[in-house]
Amino acid sequence: MQVKSNYIDLFNQQIFPAQLNIENGKIKSIDKIDEQLETYILPGFVDAHVHIESSMLVPTEFAKKAVIHGTVATVSDPHEIANVLGKAGVYYMIENGNKCPFKFNFGAPSCVPATSFETAGAELTTEDIEELMSRDDINYLAEMMNYPGVLMRDKLVMDKIAVAQKYNKPVDGHAPGLTGEDAINYIQAGISTDHECFTFEEAKFKLEHGMKVLIREGSAAKNFDALIDLLHDYPNHIMFCSDDKHPDDLMLGHINLLVQRALEKGINLFHVLRAACVNPVLHYKLNVGLLRENDSADFIIINNLEQFQILETYIDGKLVAQHNNSLIETQPEKVINHFSIQPKNENQFQCQLTSNKVRAIEVLDGQLITKTHIGNVRLDEAGNFLSNIEDDILKIAVVNRYQEQPIAVACIKNFGLKCGALASSVAHDSHNIIVVGVDDKSICNAVNAIIEQKGGLSVADGDHTNVLPLPVAGLMSTDSCEVVAEKYTELVKAAKALGCTLHSPFMSLSFMALLVIPSLKLSDKGLFDGDTFQFCNLNIE
Repeated sequence: MQVKSNYIDLFNQQIFPAQLNIENGKIKSIDKIDEQLETYILPGFVDAHVHIESSMLVPTEFAKKAVIHGTVATVSDPHEIANVLGKAGVYYMIENGNKCPFKFNFGAPSCVPATSFETAGAELTTEDIEELMSRDDINYLAEMMNYPGVLMRDKLVMDKIAVAQKYNKPVDGHAPGLTGEDAINYIQAGISTDHECFTFEEAKFKLEHGMKVLIREGSAAKNFDALIDLLHDYPNHIMFCSDDKHPDDLMLGHINLLVQRALEKGINLFHVLRAACVNPVLHYKLNVGLLRENDSADFIIINNLEQFQILETYIDGKLVAQHNNSLIETQPEKVINHFSIQPKNENQFQCQLTSNKVRAIEVLDGQLITKTHIGNVRLDEAGNFLSNIEDDILKIAVVNRYQEQPIAVACIKNFGLKCGALASSVAHDSHNIIVVGVDDKSICNAVNAIIEQKGGLSVADGDHTNVLPLPVAGLMSTDSCEVVAEKYTELVKAAKALGCTLHSPFMSLSFMALLVIPSLKLSDKGLFDGDTFQFCNLNIE
């Protein structure tokens, strides 16, 4: 096989017309030629940190859409399904991913459960991490979210890091807002990356102290604008990632969108492509070609350096996408799950207070972090609190989906709902059912719609409900990206029709139970202060 195109040499930082000779999926030679060529050839893009489960697609269906956008590989953390199903969930992702030519590179989830303050469906012990890390198809120890445990040099945490070091595999970080001596101590424990930086100063500090920083632009957390200028001075230490990408956003683009935006800001082409293509491969030691002789033939062909339109995508010398059409075939897939509760009734969502003054989760659109808002709700005659629509303080609840337990109820601000409710079994990190709503009837119906399907997203307005089933672990569908994105878009429109003002309501909702991101969150066990790392009271006397 021969390919002629303008060759973008990322290592020598030059561009010239060339003929690539490919044999048995490898690049045999790259020869300069004296021809006028219109297209450009470069290594395929790599998403340096993504939870495939957040696309609500099984890996093969994710790959079918990602290759259209020039992505040939991901550094994938199967943390979500591991919280539901443990090792069996990790092996499910690997086995499904192996059914297509896309290069998934999975890590061993380090924090399952993420904390002891919530109920997950499974646990990964140090022995489990040892089993996973010993495998050639596990590339790294996934994000160490328990940064307090790292700082305190907790034995369980440090034992897991030691296992990764034993196998000479990198350890991913997760330390939002951490700077100063605490950040230095975190890095010195062996943590090599962070994708949670949300200010320029934080990211610069971590870069200066030896960390690799991943610039994240996902469906909920968007840090590109805050961090991208760092690429001018740290081209060898920055990567691009999506972290969490919903199906409607995946339809529109992937890492290619970050490349285009960076180039539009005037950042050096070779710096941009270093972050998008090279740095993840070198850091994680991925079996992904970088368009050098003897490399795997993993590359993309684009129309020009201005539009950066993806014309063709190749993996191991095989054409997998052409002119916005994927050539990866759909694979039949089994369903695995862990869902063990009965339908709920409205009374179970009531919560008695001694005063109407409450501590509420304040949502920040486009961010995973939240604030604490002090506000007022209404009380009925029995002292049960009711949503305050005028001040946009609504009811939020988390329902344990693994066992019958009392429902945790609290308050949330900035969802904007005027009526109805929305619920999800995608609730990081333990993936219990999370619901936000105005009235208990809608809240209960939204939750029961998900229980009936054993996973999914739902919108309810009184007795009317609409649901997107997610039968695989309550996280993923076996349908195509097109089908899931259409249904998901329908649900988002329904949520906004009820008054929701957030850009991505379900993505934002899914992070309201993520205790390791400050400041205030809700688990199935109660309201949690992420700054002090302890439970707190809903009521303020």
